[in-house]
Amino acid sequence: MGKEDLVSSNPLRALGLEKEDGTDGRRVGLVMARAGLGKTAILVQIAMDSMLRDNKVLHVAIGEGVDKTRIWYDDILGLMNEEQKIDDFQQVVDEIMQNRMIMTFKENSFSAATLEERMEDLAQQGVFKADCLVIDGFDFTDTDSASALGELKNFMEKNGLKMIWFSALCHRDDDRVSVNGIPAPCHEVDEVFDTVLLISPEENDMKLKTLKCSAACSVDAGKSLLLDPATMLIKRA
Repeated sequence: MGKEDLVSSNPLRALGLEKEDGTDGRRVGLVMARAGLGKTAILVQIAMDSMLRDNKVLHVAIGEGVDKTRIWYDDILGLMNEEQKIDDFQQVVDEIMQNRMIMTFKENSFSAATLEERMEDLAQQGVFKADCLVIDGFDFTDTDSASALGELKNFMEKNGLKMIWFSALCHRDDDRVSVNGIPAPCHEVDEVFDTVLLISPEENDMKLKTLKCSAACSVDAGKSLLLDPATMLIKRA
């Protein structure tokens, strides 16, 4: 199995992530879960799916270091190789990692304006021009989060980004939800997102529930993908 096989066999195909399908032709996505359930693992799989399709992905890690974030990619790729036996594994790794850059922020130093400035500097210098963004650790409880989301979406449209994916921490004891069933702390900004996924442990299964998905999805809202609870890899049907 080589790179092309990884693309075609990826279980994320069920979500139609390769299609530009947001309300403005682009996608804003969200992965939600309680603490420690694997939000970053899902974001990394989404990022790698985009990288395998030759998109440039900027992974923004808020409150985490570069090394810890890089380990997520190494571990997920290693697990994929164990499961699918990738031909010329190291060559594939070297090729797709050229499509990734990691940028870190301290929790109190992240802002949409700072991110945009740093991204524009990288692009103007010819270092890295992102097609997609993954933002892990965005604080949706911050009073300015709605404004920051608006700024990021405007930046997405202005610069032709295909996707922005966020992670959000939800809590078992907070039962607030939007009319579309999106849990707090994202219940008041759910209109921003084209796709919302929730990691949900149920009895002996770990599920990736689709709470919201735009028209191009082949998985309807309310349906689920299965996760391997040991690896957090999305299972193939």
